[in-house]
Formats: sequence, structure tokens, C-alpha cells
Amino acid sequence: MKILVVGGSGLLGQHVRDELRKRGHEATTVARTAREGVDRALDVSTASSLHTVLEGHDGVVFAGGMDDRAVGRGPVEPRLYAGNVAPVAALLRAAREAGCTRAAVLGSYYTHFDRVHPEWGLAAKHPYVRSRHEQARVAREMGLPVAVIEVPFVFGVADGRVPQWSVPIVKWVRSAAPLFAPVGGTAATSAHGVGVATVDALEQASGADLPVAEENLSWHDLLARMATAAGHSRPIRAIPAGPVRAAFKIGGFLNGITGKQPGLTVQHLDDLLLRELYVDPMNPAPLDKAIRETTGS
Repeated sequence: MKILVVGGSGLLGQHVRDELRKRGHEATTVARTAREGVDRALDVSTASSLHTVLEGHDGVVFAGGMDDRAVGRGPVEPRLYAGNVAPVAALLRAAREAGCTRAAVLGSYYTHFDRVHPEWGLAAKHPYVRSRHEQARVAREMGLPVAVIEVPFVFGVADGRVPQWSVPIVKWVRSAAPLFAPVGGTAATSAHGVGVATVDALEQASGADLPVAEENLSWHDLLARMATAAGHSRPIRAIPAGPVRAAFKIGGFLNGITGKQPGLTVQHLDDLLLRELYVDPMNPAPLDKAIRETTGS
């Protein structure tokens, strides 16, 4: 196969590229900014034509988009649409017209939980989740088999890239400050695992929703393992759910005053953080190596 990887300079895009080449496929990387390892600098949402870029390719991967942690002033919906939906619509439409036969979109595991637990109302509460639903919908309207890789918390590194969520946590576990964890937890995977799942889906021309996980970690276990990897192992103290809920309610109130709107609505974050957001691992594997990479050990 010859695959165009959009967002090929990012953490996940680099691992998709590497896994494709490892299996003997060709990978062309596209990113908004020219840098080493990027074959072509291009913004797919504003490019006048993608047909030249797509010529000769069998499929595409969208590994870009707007992160759920991005915060700005004013309505977040237009920014999420511009980052997650518009470029996928443009890319997949051009891919179909260019004769591509398969595609993969790297999404979020929040859409998995909204699908299996509609009573939680995640899409109604969180603009980011709505944008990921819309992203998958418009991608599949283009007539290609599109696998949606539903990505949880990711560990691992690539050239110049680390998981953005991990930056303040690594700083915390490396410090001498006490560590606190609430109830609940998350599915987790490595960036390499995302690359493997994505290339598997491309080889199979899958059109499925594919939640990816290698381990399920309570917040206590996640912090403990990161602290140990960072060489600062210490006890993790439990924090009751009540103060966590109160803190998010206050945070949501302050966002309202300042006009800031994040992709995940702060006053409803307790509905996510205090749950066990676990996924049955398709390819279970220990994450110790990826955790060490993330903490810089």
C-alpha cells in the first residue's frame, strides 16, 4: 500500500508512518509546518486541491486535529469544527475522487463511551465529543471504508513529541509534592500501539469503530507507575469524590466569567474523571517501556 499520513509530524502520526514502513508499505507524510520527516507542508483544510498530493495513493490517515485540552476565549465549536471536521471532510472527499480504497481517522475513546453509555450524555455535555462524532460521520459519508481509531490516554514519545496531557503530570511526579488520586481510571495505550492498530485497520480496509487499549489503569496506578518510572516513587493519597466535583464546578464557573470555553466542559469533567473509562484490550501489553519514555527515564 501507499498511504498518505496527514499529521505525520505528530506523536501518533510518526508511529503510524513508522509502522507502515516497517511492514513494507510506502508512507507519505503531510503536516502544516515543514520539518524533518515531513514530505510536504500542507494544510488540508485550506488547500485549493489535494488531488496532486493524493495521486498514486491507496489510502489516507488523518492523525491531526484539535486536542480536547485546547482552551480559548469565545465559542469553541467553530474551532473544533475547523480542526477536527473540516479537514477530514476535505481529505476524504479528495481521497475518494483520487481512487483511494481505504482510510483511518485517529479519534477519541470518548466517542466509544458515548456510544455504549448514551445515558452519560457525553456528546450533549462536551463540544469536543460532539466534534469527534461529527468527524466520523462526515468521513463515512465519503463512501470509503473508514476505520475510526478511538484513542485513550497515550504513553510514549517520537522525535520532538510527547503526549501533551503528560507534561504537567511528569512535572508533578518528578517534584517532591504529595500525590493525590481520585477514584476512577482510564484505558491507556502506547503511541506504538496506535500505529499498529491503525495499520492493521488499513490492511483490512476496515470501516469499524476501534477503541484501542493495551492496559486499564486506575488513576492511583497511573500516578504510581509514572512516579516510579521518574525515580520518585511515593505513596498516593486518596482524594474523595466530593472535593473533586466541587473543584470542577468552581472551574466551570470561572471559565464562564472569563469567557473561556474548553473542548471538555469543566463543570461536567467529574462525570469522566471519576468513572472507570476502561476498554477491553484488543492487543494487551504492558506499558512500562512507554511510561518510562514519557517520564524521560
